[in-house]
Parts: sequence; structure tokens; C-alpha cells
Amino acid sequence: MDQLKQLESFVSVAQRGSLSAAARAAGITPAVVGRRLDALEQRLGVKLLVRTTRSISLTFEGSAFLEDCQRVLNDLSNAEAAVSLGGVKPSGHLRISAPAGFGRRHVAPLVRDFLAANPEVSCSLDLSDRLVDLANEGLDCAVRIGELADSSLVSVRLAENRRVVVASPDYLARHGVPETPDDLEQHVCLSLGPQRGWQFSAADGSQIIVKVGGRLECNDGAVLHEWALAGQGLAWRSRWEVDADLRAGRLVSVLDAHAAAPNGIYAVFPHRRNLALRVRAFIDHLKGCFGDPAYWARL
Repeated sequence: MDQLKQLESFVSVAQRGSLSAAARAAGITPAVVGRRLDALEQRLGVKLLVRTTRSISLTFEGSAFLEDCQRVLNDLSNAEAAVSLGGVKPSGHLRISAPAGFGRRHVAPLVRDFLAANPEVSCSLDLSDRLVDLANEGLDCAVRIGELADSSLVSVRLAENRRVVVASPDYLARHGVPETPDDLEQHVCLSLGPQRGWQFSAADGSQIIVKVGGRLECNDGAVLHEWALAGQGLAWRSRWEVDADLRAGRLVSVLDAHAAAPNGIYAVFPHRRNLALRVRAFIDHLKGCFGDPAYWARL
């Protein structure tokens, strides 16, 4: 509060040209104004005003500082007016990252809806499966799926993510239905690569990882999805990707009794004391949509 009063007194003196005029406008004594200016210059370590018995003038540093102070005080005044009138609105540029497949299907449409409801916000959406560095890449938030390893980020759980083994009815008619994870050795498994395993739950609740393989591998999950629809083999995919196909009967889930425990879909952001309103509003928008069972049912 003292610092704000110092800024207000400095701007008032610079605009009115004297301590006495600034004091009258604020309803205080010139001595109080003088002490505020002295404290401000001492805190900044720079001379802002040249004061004589006849006049007051700005130094070079004072002139530059005056412009910044006027802008800050004006912004504060506008903010207070907006709050008192109930007119606070998200504004500014929003920088978001999301996994490519999930972002294309589930984040991009919600970005579009969010911007339609908040016309003063603009957005850059980066769709990438790499682990982005939010702080160094200037991102406001990222959507991530699975375990979160970076404890320096704040996370908000948006929804749970379940994964299932799926295949087309045609494939299962030709090759049979696997009953246990061990049966996968006898099937064509469409995988992201030889080092990636599929996760299942053991009878005691512990997690087991089964290394799978087959004639087809691809580092793009959307391609594995298409191959599964085409009857080329089994695929381990997230429910958000295949639910519509399961409901339509284009795919069938197998090994459900052995499914691994779900992990999470999160919004993460750097630990900031004052998170921008546009970021908080967007995260709330994601949470509201993803937390609604009706959202997933209509996809």
C-alpha cells in the first residue's frame, strides 16, 4: 500500500507541478507528499525529480518512469471499475500444448468454443507428442495424459483415461478372442514399437507389462487405430479414441477383466502465484467439459 501511495504522489506532483498542489488534491500535507517522494527515490536508488524552492522538474529517469506509473495506475483503475461493474473478462493471448491425437480430437474443438465465448482472447495451440518445456517455451498450460513426473508444475485433473485392447469383429472371427494377456503371443498386435509394452492388472492388483509384437508397427496411434478398424490386428488404445467405434460395433474390446487401472488426463501449468484469468478460465472450461459424462457419450 505504501508503494502504491508513493507512485500516486509521484504522478500527481509530476502532473501538477508542485508538492502543495498534489497535497491539496490528495487531502494531505505537502510534508507527507515529500516523504513519499523521498522514500520512492530511496527505494529505487535513482533521482526522479529535481526540486527547488521555485519549481519541480523531471529527470530523464523520472520522465521514463512517469509513463510506466501512469499506465500501471490507469490499468489498476480500469481493473477496479471492471470488478465493481461485474465486467471482468478473460483477455490476451493463450499459449497451449496438447498431445497430437487427443489435442486434435478433444482440445482443438474446445479451444474454438472457448474463443467464441471470450472474444478478447486469442490462442496458439501446439499439437505435439513430445514433452514440452512450458517455462522455456513460453507456454501457459499443457494437456498431458498419464503419470506426471515434473513436480515443478501445478496439475489439475480433468478426467480419467482408460485404455482397452480392441479389434474388429472380422479379426476376432478369424483369429479368436484372447482370454488372458498371455494369449497375445498368438495374435497380431499393432504396437508403437518393440520397446513399448501393454499394461494390464494382475490378479493381486499389481501392474504387469506385456511386450507385444506383430507384422505392423507405427509410431502414430491414429494409424494403429485405422489398422485395427481394417482388421489387421489387436490394438491397445485409449477409450477417448475408440469409444464411438465400440458403440457402433466397428471395434470390440477384449481382455477387459485384465484392464490396467486408469491414469489421468491433466492440465499442467508453471507454478505462478497470479495465474492469468484467461488461463484459469480455459482450464475451468476443459474441466467442465471433460468432467461431464455426457461429453464423452456424445462423441
